[in-house]
Amino acid sequence: MSKSQRTLVKKAVFHTHFFFRKFPAFLYILKWLCISIIIGALAGTASAGFLQSLEWATNFRENHLWLIALLPVAGFLIGLLYYYFGKDVEAGNNLLIDTIHEPKGIIPFKMAPFVYLGTIVTHFFGGSAGREGTALQMAGAIADQLTRPFKLDRNERKILIIAAIAAGFGSVFGTPLAGAVFGLEVFLMGRIRYNAIFPAFASAILADWATNLWNVQHTHYHIDFIPKLELLPILYSILAGIAFGICAAAFSKIIHWMGSVFKSKIKYPPFRPVVGGIIIALAVFAIDTTRYIGLGIPVIAESFEKPLPLYDFALKMIFTIVTLSAGFKGGEVTPLFFIGATLGSALSLFIPLPFGLLAGMGFVAVFAGATNTPLACMLMGIELFGAESGVYVAIACVVSYLLSGHNSIYTKQKIGEAKNSRFENQQDSSISDFL
Repeated sequence: MSKSQRTLVKKAVFHTHFFFRKFPAFLYILKWLCISIIIGALAGTASAGFLQSLEWATNFRENHLWLIALLPVAGFLIGLLYYYFGKDVEAGNNLLIDTIHEPKGIIPFKMAPFVYLGTIVTHFFGGSAGREGTALQMAGAIADQLTRPFKLDRNERKILIIAAIAAGFGSVFGTPLAGAVFGLEVFLMGRIRYNAIFPAFASAILADWATNLWNVQHTHYHIDFIPKLELLPILYSILAGIAFGICAAAFSKIIHWMGSVFKSKIKYPPFRPVVGGIIIALAVFAIDTTRYIGLGIPVIAESFEKPLPLYDFALKMIFTIVTLSAGFKGGEVTPLFFIGATLGSALSLFIPLPFGLLAGMGFVAVFAGATNTPLACMLMGIELFGAESGVYVAIACVVSYLLSGHNSIYTKQKIGEAKNSRFENQQDSSISDFL
């Protein structure tokens, strides 16, 4: 190498070093952009495949209703799979949240195929469950495998799991902004980890884009009429938010209580979904409708079109609590959308607000109260229903969040900032301490 070449190399090294000192965030952005592209592509593709499989399983079940009679057998097989081969991943979403708080061993990759298979089987044979839990667990299990190749330290691994949760949530619902904030908000109630904000948003947006590239269609909802923002509609929204918060707290408390009943009464875990499957199958045939099993998307859409009876939300709550607390796989969020939307639609019989608006408010507000993620739910409402509904959605989410107390469907969620002064001395404790 000639002297002039060595001089050029030295100048390049100097200018590069100067650039990185002047703009220290550049390396951080570059590194996490690379990781987010991988997470987004893999999580978005996994969500796309899962959503298509779920649609097929739902359609097949609805055309072959005799399959519901086999739900106890399906539950036994799911129970056997997790009892003998999946004990280390059985905690599901709580394992992801726990990993953010206290990173330990790499999340086993088998979590992804196990929860995928368990959820498809649950829906195929007629359980009442959701899909967000599956998307989050698939994304988390896939993303955590990047820890070693990228040589991530303890704190970077926390950011990785947050980004994975954001990607899974954003891609499965088609709401990338809500997904990003959900990932930042869900693990620590009352606080947001801002050093993960770029990876969370990048991963969620890229994952949603990847899902769309596979031509997967998300359900769209429309609110026909949104009243002008005045005092009375605001007061009515607060009243509705109170109802949504009480509903969210009841769901969280009952599902944990029912889970403990199954565990205390049935010592051999694979038998728990057998009993739950028998209860669900008998109930479906007794009431002669599949309205309250599966995701319930048609009923959610119906809640935006006309006022629904009050028992719709109550029956969906019962079916979902029995299904999930018995050990079937899936998620709680889509059932919570069903519960909130149908409750809101029914409240239009008593609260003088448009049933479509109340359905939309309930859709996100019950979810906000049950997961303690009001900011994510506000964004979800705006993404799904439009900015015009934003203030009403925000009111319902905040009130529901406050009224639901320190309850959550996620037991490993911790309290970073108490909702009120009564619990200030119990900050950083686990939600499970209150259950």
